[in-house]
Amino acid sequence: MALSDRLELVNPSEIRKLFDLAAGMEDVISLGIGEPDFDTPEHIKEYAKEALDRGMTHYGPNAGLPMLREAIARKLRKQNGIEADPKSEIMVLVGANQAFIMGLATFLKDGEEVLIPSPMFVSYAPAVILAGGKPVEVPTYEENEFRLSVDDLEKHVSEKTRALIINSPNNPTGAVLTKKDLEEIADFAVEHDLIVFSDEVYEHFVYDGARNHSIASLDGMFERTITINGFSKTFAMTGWRLGFVAAPAWIIEKMTRFQMYNATCPVTFAQYAAAKALEDERSWKAVEEMRKEYDRRRKLVWKRLNEMGLPTVKPKGAFYIFPRIRDTGLTDHEFSELMLKEAKVAVVPGSAFGKAGEGYIRISYATAYEKLEEAMDRMEKVLKERDLV
Repeated sequence: MALSDRLELVNPSEIRKLFDLAAGMEDVISLGIGEPDFDTPEHIKEYAKEALDRGMTHYGPNAGLPMLREAIARKLRKQNGIEADPKSEIMVLVGANQAFIMGLATFLKDGEEVLIPSPMFVSYAPAVILAGGKPVEVPTYEENEFRLSVDDLEKHVSEKTRALIINSPNNPTGAVLTKKDLEEIADFAVEHDLIVFSDEVYEHFVYDGARNHSIASLDGMFERTITINGFSKTFAMTGWRLGFVAAPAWIIEKMTRFQMYNATCPVTFAQYAAAKALEDERSWKAVEEMRKEYDRRRKLVWKRLNEMGLPTVKPKGAFYIFPRIRDTGLTDHEFSELMLKEAKVAVVPGSAFGKAGEGYIRISYATAYEKLEEAMDRMEKVLKERDLV
């Protein structure tokens, strides 16, 4: 099947469609897009200016600047317990999103299956389809805080299964896998000889004592894991489009070949700024300040949603919350449309994140505390007026 045929099988993001609709309305509070409302820390912007002044405006290596790959290697060793050779096992990308289709393209054959816990980030299934594979949704459940279990995986694995995507902390549910969860998943991956994609872009935004654990740090797992991360969420650098992966050398070599004929290389001066940022204590102080503020917002939204009659699991990570709205008698699409039209609050239907998301909505609390308070007031008012709770 040609790539043009596969493109016909994937739909535009529901999040983007909602964002475009809300953008055309006045006085809308958008809780839809998962983007930090913080600006990139000033010292990181200064590093980019410094790079420009130094003439770093030319092509760089396809796999990324050595100085950034080396800084990433040190970060992975210190924070994640992952040993990766910066020369052959680390690659810089134009945003972390590239990692899925590029990584899948290194090994996936036509018709092979990829297990994806659902609810799931909107890019996963399309990436599998575009790479020629078949996405297989593995439901996760509110009763288990939307954490993936091996029991769920065993029900969906087959002889055609080639890979598994995990995302912790999770978008859209905020679930965080425990070390025990990951150890069991690792055993499952070894038993079925699977490649694991571990999406850890929200690793620093965890709460209530939760910790991010990297599956690639477990014994024997680096050789079958593609660890995906980036700078968009960590340092509020969404528009800079910088991500990175750590993976076995044979995967990195093929992904580099893909990038060679796609983006050529990531932006050179942005890479310089990211390398400097990783090793500047001010960056990590900024991350902790953001984490504390997200935590404050999380507590507010979780409390208000439950008080207004929308049962909600308290998320342990990321900056999303996933309330159950099916008890209102509305579908998640109907609920989202009602909130947009009558409350002027933009939320995302849970079904945009897979079948297991039906009956839920996703709210991003990456917006100002005062706006979140106003949004909760508006939503509660409409629910009461409509007698939906």
